[in-house]
Amino acid sequence: MSTVISMKALLESGVHFGHRTNKWDPHMRPYIFTERNGIHIIDLQQTVKAINNAYNLVRDTVAGGGSVLFVGTKRQAQETIKEEAVRAGMPYVTERWLGGMLTNWATIYQRILELERLEKLRDSGDIKRLTKKEGLLIEREINRLEIRLSGVRKMKKLPELLFVVDVMREATAVHEANLKGIPVIALVDTNCDPSNVDFVIPSNDDAIRAIKLLVGKVADACLEGKAMRKEEEVEPEAEQAAEGGLLAGPRARVEEDVEVSDSILLGESTLAKMSESKAETEESVAEEVKAEAAEMSVAEPAVAEEAKAEEKAKSAKKAKPAEEEKPVKKAKAKAEEEAVVEEEKPKKEKKSKAD
Repeated sequence: MSTVISMKALLESGVHFGHRTNKWDPHMRPYIFTERNGIHIIDLQQTVKAINNAYNLVRDTVAGGGSVLFVGTKRQAQETIKEEAVRAGMPYVTERWLGGMLTNWATIYQRILELERLEKLRDSGDIKRLTKKEGLLIEREINRLEIRLSGVRKMKKLPELLFVVDVMREATAVHEANLKGIPVIALVDTNCDPSNVDFVIPSNDDAIRAIKLLVGKVADACLEGKAMRKEEEVEPEAEQAAEGGLLAGPRARVEEDVEVSDSILLGESTLAKMSESKAETEESVAEEVKAEAAEMSVAEPAVAEEAKAEEKAKSAKKAKPAEEEKPVKKAKAKAEEEAVVEEEKPKKEKKSKAD
């Protein structure tokens, strides 16, 4: 298993130096290697194991969407805590720990919203409409809240982990985390009580180099966890894009169906039954054709005689009207001649009388 920090780096940073022997806490006995010149020496083998466990815990927590609150209000740790927390994108507390920051988070969050409201009032220029005294009071309130809450302004909920430097100085933060059930990771020196810390990292908490080394590794774990989270988010998107591409892309060319003979697909018994059924159907079709031909041969003379009879009847009908029309015409001609003769008789009589 690869170590996060080598033993050499820990020695060079002075992580192994503890407090004077007359200021030690007996609860730290398991983590002390030896005593030299009245100073306790911390067992760095346990420090390496502890930092490895803490690194994995922080990485997995951040990868799962959690956050880590960095806490360090002592002068040696303030600058380092702020830099590394900002680099990791995590909340931090470098000024005085406000009582109730975890146990009374609703009230702290309201003060954060108040800070944002006052800043909008200042940035929009509405603060100039107020009196000079009111404007000064608002500016002082903004500065005060900004100093206390600048590190937790982006924290919308309680953190999943608490990383502390110097357990004795941050006793209130550790106590609140214990009350809320938040796991605590802490750099614990030989003068501190590790009983309230869930993940103890035995280390020198006074040397700036030691603090910078260990806090930097915790920040690296946060960054690695964020990278893992992004990869997990990108993979489903890539799968969805691939599916969308398959659906939206050109349709695959459908190969033409290849005809396969029945002998390949069917068994011998099935082929035999099919051949028998084919023979039966062919015989039935041949019989039907023969019957239709016989009916046609019988029906053809009768059809011809019927056609001849119809033609004769038609010719007779045509002839009859012509024969009937001749006497009618003759009768009409005689009647017309008689009428003409009768009309001419009176004329002739008149002429004879006149003569």
